[in-house]
Amino acid sequence: MDLLDDYTGHVDPEGPAAQRDLDAVTITKVSVGPMDNNAYVLVDKATGRTLLIDAANEADRLLDTVDTVGSRDQLKDLVTTHQHWDHVQALGEVTKAVSPTTYAHPLDAPELPVAPDRTVGDDDQVRFGDSFVEVIHLDGHTPGSIALYYKDPDGSGHIFTGDSLFPGGHGRTTTLEHHNSLMDELERKVFGRFDDDTWVYPGHGDDTTLGAERPSLPEWRERGW
Repeated sequence: MDLLDDYTGHVDPEGPAAQRDLDAVTITKVSVGPMDNNAYVLVDKATGRTLLIDAANEADRLLDTVDTVGSRDQLKDLVTTHQHWDHVQALGEVTKAVSPTTYAHPLDAPELPVAPDRTVGDDDQVRFGDSFVEVIHLDGHTPGSIALYYKDPDGSGHIFTGDSLFPGGHGRTTTLEHHNSLMDELERKVFGRFDDDTWVYPGHGDDTTLGAERPSLPEWRERGW
């Protein structure tokens, strides 16, 4: 797997991955499958232990990415952000290849092609080596959608939002009730807690920051979808 020279938050389908080098971890973003799904590989520098977020598609491409930035025998943890089919197409193949501990929220777990080893929700942590991500439940896009928050030792925040938050709005909801639920969750658990410089890594497309999106929250609430 080729790596881009600079991390901008943009990757292309079938193109190189992009790696971001933080104090304690590296974050690598790669686009897989026909829906341009983002998958993220986090490597703890101290131990080499590796976390994969969303085995969305193209298992070989995902494992090639892991081997490029670390080692697949260190891929011990795999989190699924939500149940939708485009985020789990490679889940079976990756788990068969490397047997990681798998995680998902209990409300989405029954719909996954591979039952998670552990179910997680608000205030749970997924540890990988000396590092960890905090689980944040965001009901609305699906009942068991989760985001994963990583706090870098230098003070900056990084949040992996699946399909719950994108540049320009939250993820698709099917009813006004679901829309209101997701807006409530995002405003309270994400925008209400974290600083504007928190980097957002979505399940599709380019990255953003909470500061870039925060002024639009009233507009998102009003539009009802």
